[in-house]
Formats: sequence, structure tokens, C-alpha cells
Amino acid sequence: MHRFFIPPEWIQGRTVTLNGAIVHQIRHVLRLRPGDHILVLDNSGWEWKVELTEVSKNRVEGRTRGKSLARGEPRTKITLYQGVLKGNRFEFALQKGTEVGVVEFVPVVSSRCVIANVDAVEKKLPRWRRIVLEAAEQAHRGRLPVIQPAMLFAAACERARLSGGLSILPWEEAEASLKLLLRGGDQGAEAASRPFSINLFIGPEGGFSADEVNLAQRYGIHAVTLGPRILRAETAGLVAAAAILYELGDLER
Repeated sequence: MHRFFIPPEWIQGRTVTLNGAIVHQIRHVLRLRPGDHILVLDNSGWEWKVELTEVSKNRVEGRTRGKSLARGEPRTKITLYQGVLKGNRFEFALQKGTEVGVVEFVPVVSSRCVIANVDAVEKKLPRWRRIVLEAAEQAHRGRLPVIQPAMLFAAACERARLSGGLSILPWEEAEASLKLLLRGGDQGAEAASRPFSINLFIGPEGGFSADEVNLAQRYGIHAVTLGPRILRAETAGLVAAAAILYELGDLER
């Protein structure tokens, strides 16, 4: 069943009114007709099953036929602090990160970023939000991941410190185990309390510099290894996020 994130005000009682680009998609792309069913989400974590009652040129109307909690949100909340990448690689990280289960993205400008201007990044936000929206609908997410304004690396470290949770920075020269860190170090999996929120730092092409890693560690961010292979910048965050969700039980039904 096709899924659409919509503004909450489009749902009035049992009546749902759809406008804008969604109308074109329903009418001309999907060729849905009155009597067909869709799912709509208002970004609150709930989803409504809707039976279409009118499909016209400028709007689509329907009646709700049930409401349930969306099941696509992980218990573990991962914020991906992703170094800004060139070309469409950052868009790839956003799309696939949304599919994996990342709940928040923070574009980070660090010393080795090709794009070193925060203002240049801000211009890309509308397109990035559309990519996240489409990926969230496809992946059956219950909420839209948030894309925060871009920030410099030091500010990102401070933000992670203030937000709390466990902060992790995969680095090719690190030796600490991601699995052991998630399990509470020497306490073991049973004794340690599992972290609820994770701040995951991934560098740009070329990775983070040693000075940046040292700075991150002063903010309480743990440098860990992802193994002996060197991953691309747009891949490392996906691998790390998937490993975290698996280890913390979020890839089970």
C-alpha cells in the first residue's frame, strides 16, 4: 500500500484532503481511483489507512478506515554527524541512512571537506529533505528523519556532548571495539545498560584528521574501529549504523 507523509492539518476528523504534488502522484503516476486505499502519516508516529473518495485535478479526498502505530522506527535513536561529501555522495548517505533507521542527520564541515562553506551547504537543504521524505515513505518509517543545519566540527562535538547519549567516531587508526563499547566495555552485555541514543561521527573523503579525533575525544567521543577494510565516506555511516542497530536488537521484529 502506498504511503505518504502529510501535514497534520490535512486530517480533519475522518476526512483526509491531499493537495499539491501528492495529487499528481496519486492521479497520474499511480493512477489510483476512488475506492483504492493508501496510508498517510502525519509525522507523529501514527499512520492512517485511507479509502479514496474523490480524485480530481487539484485535490484528493478520502475517509480514514483505521489508525495504528507505525512499526518502522528503531528503539535506538542514531544521529548521524556526516562530514559533507562532494557530488551526490551525501545524498546517497541521506537516502540509505533513512532506510537503515537513522533519525537525525547533521551535516558537518571539517578540515578535509571539499565544501568548506556552511552557507553553501544550506542551499542544498530543500533537495536533501525531499530525498529523505521519499526514502522514509519507501522504507515504511513512522517519522521523518530531521536534517539539522550544517555546522563546523567543533560545534558538532559540543552539540553531541550537550545532547547526551553515547558518541562514537569510527577511525581507521582506532583499535577500540565497537561491539565492546556498545556492550559496556568490560562489564559485558548483560551487566551494561544499552544506550538509547547514539551520536555517530563519520568523516568526509579523507576522513577526520588526527587533531580532529583528539578534539572529539576531549568531548567524550569514543574512537572505534570498523575493521581492517577502509570504507568510503558515504558507506561508513551505513555500515556503522547497521552494526549498532543489530547489536542493540533493532533489526529484529
